[in-house]
Amino acid sequence: MSVGRASVDGMNQEQGVRTTGDVAAVRDALAVLEAVESESEAIDRVRVLEELKAAATAAQARAVIALDRLRNESEAARGAESTARCRGLDAEIGLARRESPARGARFLGLARSLDRDLPRTFAALTAGAVSEEKAHVLHRETSWLRGEKRRQVDELMSDRFEQTGVRRLGAEARAHAQRLDQDAAVEHLERTVKERRVSVRPTPGGMAYLTALLPMPQAVAVYATLQKSAAALVGTGEAGGRTVAQRAADLLVEHVTGQTTAEAVPVEVHLVMTDAALVGEGEEPAWIPGHGPVPAGTARRMLRDSEAGVFLRRLFTTPDSGRLVGMDSRRREFTGLLRRMVMLRDDVCRSPFCDAPIRHVDHAQPHRDGGVTDFTNASGLCAACNYAKENPGWTHDATPDVLAVRTPTGHEYTVDTPPVMITHADVVAPLQSAVTGARADPSRAGPSPAGPAGERLDDDRSPPGRILSMAEHLLRSRLVEFPVAS
Repeated sequence: MSVGRASVDGMNQEQGVRTTGDVAAVRDALAVLEAVESESEAIDRVRVLEELKAAATAAQARAVIALDRLRNESEAARGAESTARCRGLDAEIGLARRESPARGARFLGLARSLDRDLPRTFAALTAGAVSEEKAHVLHRETSWLRGEKRRQVDELMSDRFEQTGVRRLGAEARAHAQRLDQDAAVEHLERTVKERRVSVRPTPGGMAYLTALLPMPQAVAVYATLQKSAAALVGTGEAGGRTVAQRAADLLVEHVTGQTTAEAVPVEVHLVMTDAALVGEGEEPAWIPGHGPVPAGTARRMLRDSEAGVFLRRLFTTPDSGRLVGMDSRRREFTGLLRRMVMLRDDVCRSPFCDAPIRHVDHAQPHRDGGVTDFTNASGLCAACNYAKENPGWTHDATPDVLAVRTPTGHEYTVDTPPVMITHADVVAPLQSAVTGARADPSRAGPSPAGPAGERLDDDRSPPGRILSMAEHLLRSRLVEFPVAS
C-alpha cells in the first residue's frame, strides 16, 4: 500500500512549502514525529519517508538546475567563453551536499539530464515513485545517446520504475538504448575501454578492495581462471586449509606481484605509530596514511615478520591536539620531507567531505599572492579540489589546525585537521569538552589552543609533545606514492 505520494504532492498545497525556510521547517518537524503504534503503521511510515527522500532529491535537482542557469548567465554577462563557464560548480554542489567534488559532478550531470532528456524519470522522482539511485542508473545507461533517443528510452522505461530492482532496471534501459542506436552503442563501448583502471579503497578489519575496471571478456576470463585454479588446488589438497575464495585471492596477489606466496609481497608502507606501541605493549592503533588504522599488535607483527629493511623516523606532535609540528622550505614547490609531513598530517584530501587520495600539496594562499611555502600554508588536496580552488570566487584560508573554504556564493565550509593518530587522549578530550560545553567532534579533532603547532622544526631541537615513530617499509613497489626526500 502506498500512502506517501498523496502526502508528498499535498505538502506544497496544504503546508505551503515554498521557500528554503519552509523546507528547513519540514526537516525540523521530522525530528519530532509521533512514535508509531503498530507494525503496519511503521511500514507505512518507512514507505512515505522513502518517497519523501525521492521528492527531496527532485527538489534538490531543480535547485541545481537553477544554480547552473544563473551561474552560466552571470559568467556570460562578464564575457566568459562558453567553455570556461561554471567551472568549479560541481565542487560547490559537492560541498552543499556534504560530498566529494566527484559526487557533486555526478549529481550535476543527473540534474541536467533529468531537466533536458528524462522528463518521465524526473516526474517519477518528484512523485516519490523512483529513488535517486534508480534515476542515476537511467541517466548513466543513456548518457551516450542523443537527446531524442534518451527521451525514447525514458518513455519506454516509465512503467518499469516501481516494478524492477536497480540492476534489472539498468539492464533493460541499456538494452533499449543499444537497440535504438547500435552505431552509437559500439562507439560507446570502444570509448569505455579507454577508461579501464585499477583502484583500491580500505574496508573494515584491515582489509581493502582492489578493483579492476576491465572490458567484460577480460574480466570474466580473469575471474574464471582464478576460480578454476583455486578449485584445483583445493581439490588436490594443496590449498593449506584455505577455501576456494581465499585461495583465489592469494593467487591474484601471487600472479600480479610474482611472489611465491601472497604474504611475501614487497610493498612500501608508511606506518605511523606511537613509540610505546612500537617498542612496548602500547595499544594505540597504528595508522597507514591515506588508508586508516591498524591494530597495534598487527603493526608490530608487520614489522617483526618483514623480510625487508625497516627505517624509523621520529615525528613530533603537539601534546594538546596530536597534530604534527611543521617544517618550512625556501622553495616554491612542496617537495621532500616537507611534502611528506603535509601528506602525513592531512591523510586524505583536506577539503571538507572529500576523502580522495592526496595528489597535490599546494599553497592555501597562492604563491602568486605572497603565500609562503611552509607547513602553515600547505594543504594536501586531490586534483579536483586543487583545481577548483583556482577558479574565480574561491578562497582557502588554512592553518595547521583548520581549513576554511569559501565558494563564489559566499558560503563557507570549515574542517578541522585531524590528529595524526587516534589515541586515548582524542577519545577522552571530547568527553571532557562535552561537560564544559566546549566545541568537540569525536570524528575530527577540534581547533587547538594557540601553541607550537606550525612552528619550524630544526634538526637539533626537539619540540615538546608526544613522540611518534614512523616505520617505513622501503620495499620495491609502492602502495602510497611519496617523493624521495630532497
